[in-house]
Amino acid sequence: MASAAVVTAVETRLAANWATCPIRTINEDATPPADGGAFLVVQYPVANEEQMSIGSPGANVWREEGAFRIVIHGERGQGKDTYLGWADTLRALFRGKTFDGVQCFEASPATEDQTNEDGNYYKLSFAVAYDYDLIG
Repeated sequence: MASAAVVTAVETRLAANWATCPIRTINEDATPPADGGAFLVVQYPVANEEQMSIGSPGANVWREEGAFRIVIHGERGQGKDTYLGWADTLRALFRGKTFDGVQCFEASPATEDQTNEDGNYYKLSFAVAYDYDLIG
């Protein structure tokens, strides 16, 4: 899982730039909206940390590398255009951007397979690779 600084940076950027539907984050109630409308879930499935410099106790660079995942839960049966457009907009929000010490790289295209349909929702997900350096 990502460090607290990365989680805060990603969720702050997302909240400041996305008002299209509710956003669910770590350890929040993931219950779908009562009206059955669309919502996003942010996940942090993988992160690793590596020491990048040595010889300076307390001032070495440590690099966290990982990916966060955004899952769009769209209303089932509404077609592909709206939610693929949302995915492209969200990918562009993070792809190649640096904010609050987080450097984002590629944002994978949304996936489509037999797991996309989930009850009343059609799920599209994509992942964004990132680096985050800290001194310690």
